[in-house]
Amino acid sequence: MSDKLKMVIPKGRLQEKVEALLARVGIELMFSTRSYRPVCSDPDVEVKLVKPQNIPALISLGRHDCGFTGLDWIIEQDFADDPNLVELVDLGYNKVRIVAAVPEDLAENDAYKTRKKLVIASEYHKLAADYVKKQGLDAILIKTYGATEALPPEDADMIIDNTSTGSTLVMNRLVIVDELLASTTRFISSRQAMDDAKKGDKLRKIRMLMESVRMADKKVLLEMNVAADKFEQLVSHLPSMRSPTVSPLYQEKGYAVKVAVPSSEVPLLIPELVKLGATDILEYKLEKIVP
Repeated sequence: MSDKLKMVIPKGRLQEKVEALLARVGIELMFSTRSYRPVCSDPDVEVKLVKPQNIPALISLGRHDCGFTGLDWIIEQDFADDPNLVELVDLGYNKVRIVAAVPEDLAENDAYKTRKKLVIASEYHKLAADYVKKQGLDAILIKTYGATEALPPEDADMIIDNTSTGSTLVMNRLVIVDELLASTTRFISSRQAMDDAKKGDKLRKIRMLMESVRMADKKVLLEMNVAADKFEQLVSHLPSMRSPTVSPLYQEKGYAVKVAVPSSEVPLLIPELVKLGATDILEYKLEKIVP
């Protein structure tokens, strides 16, 4: 077994996000034209570009040590309970729902449930077959290879497909009648690689850095000044991971306060801080948070 950590990254719409994440944890990639094997800045890591659908099987077979793929493909290819597949980080990327959708007329009064030989089109053959069995539908499955939403009503009565906003389904006059699964991108590895001393240590370090990046993406750093007589009241209203960092201002004219807060709270928090006496408020993006 090679000493290098063999990593596969997904070709397609996920590629850019994964490359950006890897750069933030110190693994930068450089592609040449039509190359599936980028040059990697880390001499201990070897990278190959493949389709995300192929990644669970390649890692389970030990052909590669780690990679990135969606939970939907892990379950679709029946690797959810594979003892040789280890989920290291839920990255939260490419958040989609796998749904069953039918044309508007079949959605009325659940008319699709009683249709004989319901034609179901999907890229997800296993998920679709499991759904048909669970629902007790009289159905025929058609394997698709993209643009599944274009088949109804002429060529399919139902589709089982992924959607992020549902807007494409609405545009094609399709109604969601059930949700099978919520999926996000996962960083996974083989058990064999995790059990190897060198590769396992490398994977645990990468996991820690990825988790610190994901945590940082959810927070920002606020820095502000506050007069001494307003300090206690302001600090009592601050959310923080533990406690804010406080240092006295020059000539004891108050305090400088730093605090990491959820980015989602900032639009409401800043006006409240101003009201409580904060001045010179600065907001910074964070690269990593290591608890």
